[in-house]
This record gives sequence, C-alpha cells and structure tokens, in this order.
Amino acid sequence: MLPAKVTHALAGEVIPPESRQLMARLDRLRAWSLSPSFLVIIGLGFLFTFYDIFDINVSFVQTCTQLVPGCTPAHALSRLPMPTALNLTGYVIGALILSPVSDRIGRKNMLVITMLITGLGSLYSALSPDYVNFTISRVITGIGIGADLAIVNTYMSEVSPLKSRAKFTTVIFINSALGAVVGIWLGLFLTTSKAPWPAGLPFAAASPTFSDGWRWMYGIGAILALVAIALRFDLQESPRWLVQRGRVAEARKIVEHMEARDMRAGPLPELVGGHVPTHWPSAGRRPLSGLLTNPVYLRRVILLFCLWFAGYITVYSCAAGFTSVLVSLKYSPPEAGVITAIGTLGFVAEVVVMSLLVEKLERRYWLPIAAVVTLIGALVLAAAGSRASIAFAGAILIFVGFNLWVTPTYALTAESFPTRARTTGFGLVDGTGHIGGGIGILVLAPLIPHLSVFSALMLIACPLVIAAILAQFTTHTRGRVLEVLSP
Repeated sequence: MLPAKVTHALAGEVIPPESRQLMARLDRLRAWSLSPSFLVIIGLGFLFTFYDIFDINVSFVQTCTQLVPGCTPAHALSRLPMPTALNLTGYVIGALILSPVSDRIGRKNMLVITMLITGLGSLYSALSPDYVNFTISRVITGIGIGADLAIVNTYMSEVSPLKSRAKFTTVIFINSALGAVVGIWLGLFLTTSKAPWPAGLPFAAASPTFSDGWRWMYGIGAILALVAIALRFDLQESPRWLVQRGRVAEARKIVEHMEARDMRAGPLPELVGGHVPTHWPSAGRRPLSGLLTNPVYLRRVILLFCLWFAGYITVYSCAAGFTSVLVSLKYSPPEAGVITAIGTLGFVAEVVVMSLLVEKLERRYWLPIAAVVTLIGALVLAAAGSRASIAFAGAILIFVGFNLWVTPTYALTAESFPTRARTTGFGLVDGTGHIGGGIGILVLAPLIPHLSVFSALMLIACPLVIAAILAQFTTHTRGRVLEVLSP
C-alpha cells in the first residue's frame, strides 16, 4: 500500500515545495557528486555483464563440440542461434518483468537482485551437463542482464550532473569494454588450441586433455558477479526516485552529501528552480500503462524500440557471434578467435575516447558516425584475405563502430522517459529491442556459410545504418532537465 502522499502525487497533485527545491539542487551540480567508489561499483557490474555477453563469442566453438554430439568447429555457428536467441529472450523477460519493479521498490534494491540472477545463471552455465541445460542457463542469465542494463542506465541518468549524463554513462561503459576484452581473450586462451601467432595463441591451453575451458569461463563470471553483488549494497538510492516516491527526508540527506562534495571545487551556482514542474503528471499505479496510454511516450516507445531492434541485429551478430561467423567463412577457430580478440581492443579505445567527446554532439548524431565506421571496418576485413594485419584493422574498426552508438543511445533512451517510469521505459524498448539481436542471428546465421566474406559482413553491418536513420527522428535531450524533457 502506497503512502497517501505518494498516491496523491501519482494522481497529479501539486509537488511539495521542498521536493521541487531538491530537484533544482540536483540540477545545479557540476560534477560527479556521489562517492567515486560508486563509479567503480557500477562499473564492476557492467564489467561482469559484458564479460557474460562476450564470453560465448570465442568459447562457444568448444562448448558445442563438448555438449552437442557430432558438432565440429565448422558447424558451431549452426548451433549458436538457439542459446543466443533464448539468452536474448531472457533479456526481454527480465526487462519487461523486473525493470518495472525498480520503479516501485528502488534502483539500489533491484541492482542487487538482477546481479544475483545473472550470477546464478552463469554458474548454471558452468555446470551444465548438456546442450539443453546450457541453453536454459543462458535464458536465466539473460533475465538478469536485461533488467540490469535498464536499471544501471536509469540510475546513471538520475544521479549524473545535468550536462554530463552521457559522459558518465560512457565512463562506466569503459568497464564494459574491459569485460568484453577479458571474456574474449580468456576464451582464446582457455578454449582454443595452440597455434603460431597470428593464427592463434602459442600458449593457448585447450587440448584433448583440457576441453573444459568454457566451463572455467562461466565459473569466473559467477565469481565476478558475487563480488559485484557484495559491493552494490553500498550504493546510495537515486534521490530523484526518492523524491518521486515522497521520501523527501532520505532524498535531502543524499542531496546534501552530493552538494558537499561538489562545493570542494568552489561555491555552488545560484539555485534556479523555475524549470521544475509544479505538478506530478497523472500516471496511475502502473508505470507501463502510464507510458503506453500517453501519446508522447507511446511515440517514443515505438521509435526507440525500432532503433534498438535494428541496431542489435548488428551488435549481437558481432558481440556474440563474430568468431563463429568467421569460422563459417573458412577461418580456423584459433585464427578467428585472434581476429575477434584484437577487435576488442578497438572497443576499449572507443569508450576511452568517447568518454571525452560524447557530450560534444547531440546523442542522435553519433549513430551515423557509428554506422559509417562499422561499414568501413567490414570493407577492410572483407578485403584482408590472408593478410593478418589488415584483418586486425578491419576487426578493430568494426568493434569501434558497433560500440560507438551504444552509450549515446543508452543516455538518449534513459532521458526519454519520466522518473516514475524511467526503468520501465528503458527496459521496454531496450529489452524488446534485443529481439532484433535474436532474430538477426537466427535469420543471418544460416545464410553466412553461403555468402562471400564481403556479402556476409555487409549483411551484418547494414542494420546499423537503419538504426542511424531512425535516430534522427528522436528528440533533443543533451543538457536538458529531465523533468522538463520527460515530465
């Protein structure tokens, strides 16, 4: 049962003066004003999340040969769609069911719960006795990740400074790049056989007597999740969410702490509260129905869903299937793994540079740049032939490109929905958008072996062009007050 004050607020009552003042005080903060350790804590969770997304990339060839009778490296791609598609189905389930719970019980509580689900799924993967159980484990992991992505990005949009929301989303995304690097390079070491560089790793561990490296991959992921869970208990709740729920005293304490940190760099700017709305919009008790019955938010839901759907076809074909795609295109498993592993270095470079540049442009303008870079990378890799250095350059550009669009779109999506339903909205469009990744893999995977390298890579890259075009119809969000942008 909601407190009377909250019930009235959700029915469209006047926002109390102190609540309006607290929101204005948040908007005048100039720098990250929570403990710096929170960036590490959230970042560690993202490290595990993207470790899990990418660890199947190289390791699945060995997983398939161990769990599927008669599976060979050349046929691994034909078995990849099922666990990948169902993993993405888990994203949809988690985003649609668990994300709205965050709008009811808080960001902090759900960040612990989602990481617990994800860690249990990873442990189940490590212990899976057969292909069916492995596939089920990927569904469970996906449920946790789908909700976690929505809640983390919501949390970052609500606690970051007004003019740095995309910047700090990108800062923690650096940990995502590290997670991808660890997942793929560890997979290369544990699950491929020794081969002279650059056709493989001369010190790779896989052999006829060590064929369970993929299990170690998921076991390490479970340990990373356990550490992330323990640390997340130290997070502060989002003060915007607390204000929205009528818990003003708790919000005030956090805002005062944030102001004290910001004032270390000098006096705070003058408080200007004219931009803060005077009434909570009527939303009812159900965040999802509140979005879908509001014409403005319904249009945003449809547009952002289409954007994510198209973009994820490219993203997950590369993030989860790049090694298997290359193997199906006649690269040897170690060589395909090396090309993929080198490509992840472009991911790291991209997020470091983007953390400095992302606020220079409106969110939607980054997506055409991402599409162009991805296409150039595909052209370079297609032209590489047996020249390893050119193949490496192409892979790096592909990983730069398809990741370049992610953090601006994360920020744009979180900014497009109101605090009372921000996690619900993000989970709805991002979660269901993952269907694009699943369908992309299910539809594209059977075609890849019958295409040239050029045709296959163009087929994978082009959906990102569609996403870039759709992005141009989104609203301007950079530097705008959340309560004005999404009342």
